Amino acid sequence: MKKLLTGFLSFSALSLALAGCGSSEQPQQGAAGGAAKGEPTKLVISTWGFSEDFFRKEVYEPFEKEHNVKIVMEIGNNAERLNKVRQGSSDVDLIYLSDYYAQQGIDSGAFEKIDRTRIPNLNEIYDIAKAPLGEDYGPAYTIGQFGIAYNPNVVKTEIKDWKDLWNPELAGKLTLPSITSTTGPMILDSASKVAGSKEFNEDQAFAKMKEANKGVVKYYDKTSEYVNMFSQEEISVGPIMEMYFKDIQAAVPEAKFVAPASGGYAVMNTVNIVKGSKNKELAEDFINYQLSKDVQEKAAKAKVDSPVNTSVKLTDEEAKGVTYGEETINKLQKLDMKFVNENSKAWIDRWNREITQ
Repeated sequence: MKKLLTGFLSFSALSLALAGCGSSEQPQQGAAGGAAKGEPTKLVISTWGFSEDFFRKEVYEPFEKEHNVKIVMEIGNNAERLNKVRQGSSDVDLIYLSDYYAQQGIDSGAFEKIDRTRIPNLNEIYDIAKAPLGEDYGPAYTIGQFGIAYNPNVVKTEIKDWKDLWNPELAGKLTLPSITSTTGPMILDSASKVAGSKEFNEDQAFAKMKEANKGVVKYYDKTSEYVNMFSQEEISVGPIMEMYFKDIQAAVPEAKFVAPASGGYAVMNTVNIVKGSKNKELAEDFINYQLSKDVQEKAAKAKVDSPVNTSVKLTDEEAKGVTYGEETINKLQKLDMKFVNENSKAWIDRWNREITQ
């Protein structure tokens, strides 16, 4: 059976946009790829749209001034934006997607192949982020960690690893992600491992999920559901992405986040160039800029995105709530997204029959 994980390797979700309208005069291109004079080049970036004020001031405006560019965002969730690009109903140049959805875009031929020689900052980022879906396609600009949060005032057993979620004492306190969520395949993979399989074993994974099902209050689809249930003490423990832990802690200050001893899962947001973009080189310039130490450090300190640039240095306080540091990154497990996409429909069907029937 094909291995689900690539093993241990050496997050959030950002969004941006650059809108692609040309002027009636063709602007002369500078060495960096932007317009040297004349009307600004408009490029479109398809993104989620969170932290817009931060990105406008700290990321977009400096790039606009340096490259004579007008940056515009096209906003939506992963599925909506990817479908729009695949249908050819947008003028997007760059698209930000989780690796799960980016693999779907690659499989459907929606992206251009990038010229890595034009993106030197790729040499400055963690290996896991350089080519998460193959050398022809875009990097991960941020890596989050999927780990476990719990309320020690309610959960008296210390949580250290994935296997602890199967403790019967957690019955009536536990939430897990739905199989249709971004992290659903990760909890399914963890179930396979807890069952004792080194390689992914679907039957063992589903058998283990049935055991956990007895104690699950609800399978959540959105992080906001998790945060609301946790703050109201409807649940007191469950897996979540580290970047959202600050929202939990704002409601429950004593809450703890655990990086599982056997390794959390890498949640990677990628950036790719849309097929047919008329501004491919300028888009590559923006990707290079996105990976720079300056941009990565500002985003990390604002707790908007976890950094992938290895030159970024954070204090202990700055690193709180951020997936940071070589030791942490090297322990993360990465799903094979091509394998996940090939099997997701069968897993969803089986989940609906056996787990949430």
